[in-house]
Amino acid sequence: MTVERQDAPAAALDALYARLDEAALRPLWTITEQLLTPEPRPKAVPWLWPAETMRPLAEEAIRLVPVERGGERRVLSLANPGLGGRPYAVGTLWGALQALGPRESAPAHRHSPGAIRFVLEGEGVWTTVDGDACDMGPGDLILTPGWAWHDHTNAGDAPMFWFDGLDLPMIEALDGVFFEPYPDDRQPVDGPHNASERGGPAGPRFAEGRVTDALDPRPSPLLAYRWADTDAELTRLAAASDDGVVSLEFTNPVNGASVLPTLSCGMHRVVPGRATLPVRRTGNTIYVVYQGEGHSVMGGRRFDWRAGDMFVAPSWVPVEHHADTQADLFSLGDAPVLRALGVYREETLAAPQDVTSTFQPKNGKNPR
Repeated sequence: MTVERQDAPAAALDALYARLDEAALRPLWTITEQLLTPEPRPKAVPWLWPAETMRPLAEEAIRLVPVERGGERRVLSLANPGLGGRPYAVGTLWGALQALGPRESAPAHRHSPGAIRFVLEGEGVWTTVDGDACDMGPGDLILTPGWAWHDHTNAGDAPMFWFDGLDLPMIEALDGVFFEPYPDDRQPVDGPHNASERGGPAGPRFAEGRVTDALDPRPSPLLAYRWADTDAELTRLAAASDDGVVSLEFTNPVNGASVLPTLSCGMHRVVPGRATLPVRRTGNTIYVVYQGEGHSVMGGRRFDWRAGDMFVAPSWVPVEHHADTQADLFSLGDAPVLRALGVYREETLAAPQDVTSTFQPKNGKNPR
């Protein structure tokens, strides 16, 4: 059957669009430019959450809010202003500051989203992951793979603060979120602490730069990556390089893949006085300032940071880092998923960005 196209009057087109709307149909020819964009257009915006704002609020929450079933965790989630009030740092990643008070425990549960913990401050705390009690100290990275039972215990007399990172928004978008509380508040601990670090795979725990090839749907069997080892590797890389930033990615020692199938974890040492160039990547990244001071330029905007601050770089936004003192930045990204799908892309720009504005936190204070 041949349909002869005619130049339709406006009233006829309006009637067609009304009928399409009633039938739950959308005409592609009116929305192509919204869907097939020349480059990524993330809804999340570059943003920074200062430690001087978060830390007092977390301390107040320790005083006022108990950790118990229902709430499960005392967590302050990063809510990107570009996401319409959703409690997500960027479109695919959850980021948060978690606080556990003295002699407290957070109840055991499991969920399909995978999670990591990067410790900022405190001692005497462990996270039990499927029966393995993993001791936590500043600078340590602790994994809680998807659907692994986990709970947190503070046996000390001071609070602990750490960064929580999850792939929750990504798993939610895939309609794959499951959650289950453990029958008791805490799991039993199987033997001495830190079992995953004893007698496990002997392969490398770091990749220089980032993982580019290896992929594995299984998580790393190593659950704890210690700051002393990370610091030593960063020191080695910095001594052998004149670059302004040296980077590593934590890896699965079995095969060199990222530590979790959906999440990449990295560490970046920014050296003062050395030039850096902007890099843009597909996928989202959360940065946590472990130590040092400096600033990053994202999309032409300057973000000043210091230890404990957290900031985000949405997909394809150019990012460059500059240090006033030697600085170490932890990063969480979604690159393994983009690599698995064949849509990962990165580009180094030829010159530093022109700074057109400086970020001011919502409390009106400059984090520096």
